[in-house]
Amino acid sequence: MAEKINFVVVVLAVLVGFVATDGPTDPPDPAADFLETQGDKPFRVFTKEDIARYNGEDESQPIYMAVKGVVFDVSEGKDFYGKGAGYNALAGKDATRAVAKWSLEPEDLNSDISDLSEEQLKSLEEVYKGVYLAKYPVVGYMSYRVLGQPHDEL
Repeated sequence: MAEKINFVVVVLAVLVGFVATDGPTDPPDPAADFLETQGDKPFRVFTKEDIARYNGEDESQPIYMAVKGVVFDVSEGKDFYGKGAGYNALAGKDATRAVAKWSLEPEDLNSDISDLSEEQLKSLEEVYKGVYLAKYPVVGYMSYRVLGQPHDEL
């Protein structure tokens, strides 16, 4: 039941955003294709608490991380993101800021990009498209993205 509610919330958010702008004005986000290709397959809307369960500590669970509010299954890269691996700090959270800054510092492991430089934002976009969208399956969205907020509450 919760999955159906999540789906309805996402569809409504997308429709409201489309109507509010009188149609698409920004270049399309490749992750938006996810909505069209899922068909009847449910997907999830994640809170910070939800995604934290998929941090690579439990080897029976997939490993998820989010970039720009899009949640990816990075389990295929468990040698990078799994328990004890070099990039495990990014797993189980929206690590948008860390990806943009190429940082593993605890204070950068969040989704706030409001004070980043143009160079960091460009780097974020390149890594988002060239690594995450190109390599890992999308499994859902962070709740702040669905609700149209600029980032998750810190």
